[in-house]
Amino acid sequence: MNQNRKDHAMAGYPFLEPNIDVLKQIGHPIHQWLSTQQFDQSRLEERIFDNKFGLVDWKMDNGNGMFEAMPPFSFYEQWKPEPEKARTSASVIIGCNVGYGLNHLLMNTPDSHKIIVVEPRPEMLMACLGQSDYKAFIENKKLHFCPPNEDYLYQVIKNLDLQYIYGRIHMRLDIPSQQLGPEYAVWARKTKHLLENFSVELATLRLRQDIMVGNELQNFQQAMDNGSLMPMKERGTGVAAVILGAGPSLSDHAEALRKTPGHALYTTALQTMPVLQNLGIKPHFCLSIDYDSSMLRTYDRLDPEFAHDVPLIYSTKCNPDLVKRYPGPTLPLWTMGGMGTFVMQKHELVLDAGGNVSLSLSRLLRWMGVSHIVLAGQDFAWPKDRSHAKGHHAGERKIKFDPKRHQKIKNAHGEEIISTVQYLTSKREMEADIKKAELPVFNLYGGGAIIEGTHMVDMKQCVTKGLLASVPGSVESFMQELNSCCHPRQRLNLVPRSHKWSVSFRNVEKRLSRLFRKVGKNQEEIHKTMGEVEKFIKQDPLYIPYLFNETLDMAGLTRAKQRYEPQDLGEYKRIIKKVLKKVREVDRCVCGENKEQAA
Repeated sequence: MNQNRKDHAMAGYPFLEPNIDVLKQIGHPIHQWLSTQQFDQSRLEERIFDNKFGLVDWKMDNGNGMFEAMPPFSFYEQWKPEPEKARTSASVIIGCNVGYGLNHLLMNTPDSHKIIVVEPRPEMLMACLGQSDYKAFIENKKLHFCPPNEDYLYQVIKNLDLQYIYGRIHMRLDIPSQQLGPEYAVWARKTKHLLENFSVELATLRLRQDIMVGNELQNFQQAMDNGSLMPMKERGTGVAAVILGAGPSLSDHAEALRKTPGHALYTTALQTMPVLQNLGIKPHFCLSIDYDSSMLRTYDRLDPEFAHDVPLIYSTKCNPDLVKRYPGPTLPLWTMGGMGTFVMQKHELVLDAGGNVSLSLSRLLRWMGVSHIVLAGQDFAWPKDRSHAKGHHAGERKIKFDPKRHQKIKNAHGEEIISTVQYLTSKREMEADIKKAELPVFNLYGGGAIIEGTHMVDMKQCVTKGLLASVPGSVESFMQELNSCCHPRQRLNLVPRSHKWSVSFRNVEKRLSRLFRKVGKNQEEIHKTMGEVEKFIKQDPLYIPYLFNETLDMAGLTRAKQRYEPQDLGEYKRIIKKVLKKVREVDRCVCGENKEQAA
């Protein structure tokens, strides 16, 4: 990996072919991306040169070398991660130049330290791949080159859960690469946003997964009795749909919507129902995705008579009491991250709900096949110091800017408004959905955050453009079919396994107890046994969602541990005790009718 040399190969890319070959052999997406890019081979050869310091350099469009003003080494001295966390951490590099920063990290981090490289310019990636031998690092999965694609990059980032929990994820913006063009700053911003999204998502899972999946288990039998949304796929043909949010701008448009509702399908969140009750607007159905018991406070302000004929579509992760107390019809929605991910996928719609109920509604309506969506009260911010529309439990609150919790952004009128990381994360998710889908989305704008990809309209345009008009009879037909979904569905034949698991773990504990008597001598055997237990816990899709935290705890014993100490046996026993308790609970809630089939 030595770049301080003058006698590089004639074309200047001595390692390009072997690096490309290994990427091709493993079917790496970066190989496919490179093969679709257009670049001039002769220009590539002309750009590589030895500068006045005797270092390999890249000639920029202005004729100067990237490193002629300053040698590369000073840029990367601060890139070393903390020694105590280096093994369990990761680095995401934006821009690789000819490899100086990347090679600095490769040489100064342990093999277990993950390095992801995002390089938006194909010619620069070729230059980097041509200067150093990365074959071993690619094969042992220490080094991962990522195509400049947000969806793919996010999937890569989501695999860094252990690094997030047991170490740190460093974002490294390559300063020399910024000389080449603005795309490096753009990808730094995109990567920062994706890392923020990931931190919110993982923090939610780590802290709340037990509650969410616990709710799902308690809701399981009722969900089977409540019915299935599957018959509603593509049933929204010709339907204009409106998503009513609880943003403060909803109050500004309420009177016009009440007087001129058109003939649209009105949808909202359960927590927005008291707001609509207060404003005199009745939706066709409402949705709840929130797991928290604080949602029960909604019923303190909701008139049961107002909701008695409004179907509630509820995430199976909702608090069971929320579903039981709802005064109208209820229909279950299976969402990603719980039992739906593995167990229900072949039987039901399993929706990626996202982090915001309006986002969930837009995805559900798109799956249902509506013709277009109008957003109202979707502010993703607090314009004029108002947090929510009147009637919301937080509607009377006045917002004061707190730099630790809030961010200042500009609205479409150039006014400064207050938002949060959570709001902006949900907004970006919605914008990404809008960009991918062909479904038109209109924003009845009221001074909040700008939602990229939507058509900004006022109430007059909604009427004149027919945005609130559906094909005659389509809304009535849609609601008729939705209500007919509320009948018990066929039970799944799931067999309990807790007895088998108890026997297996009992045998393993005996073995580990013997090994820990001479813990220093048996390090390798202990690690092997712990690894087998980790794999065993992940084997059954019925249990894995509820064992999310335990799998991460076991990974702490197998992949974040350099050397075992006597106390680690106690930690292992604690984890397994929790595993068995949860497995028994799954069997009781989900497999209750099939106990006689258990071995």
